[in-house]
Amino acid sequence: MEDRYFSRLLWYIIAGTRGGVNRARILKYLIERPYNSNQLANLLSIQYKTVQHHMKVMVSNGMVSKLEGTGYGSVFFLTPLMENHIHVLDKIWEKVRQKELRRDAQEEGRY
Repeated sequence: MEDRYFSRLLWYIIAGTRGGVNRARILKYLIERPYNSNQLANLLSIQYKTVQHHMKVMVSNGMVSKLEGTGYGSVFFLTPLMENHIHVLDKIWEKVRQKELRRDAQEEGRY
């Protein structure tokens, strides 16, 4: 069942903030299976601290949960609420990707 508030929050966190693309990429990986921050940093070719920041934002907004008690190497996974909103994430991702492709095409035209 879709929660309209959570859907709007997801739109804001992914499409309305600077780190939204990386957050969406992280969520896409977490659909497959749980990962820790180091694994995600390697998969996405971004800094570990950047992943940690995004995870903190997504945990505090109910998108991702952390398996407690594991310390370094803590494993993150999607919350049930996020799992119920994958279709919203897919819709947002499609819009964000189209925007990225248009921007890239415009930049290529300038050079």
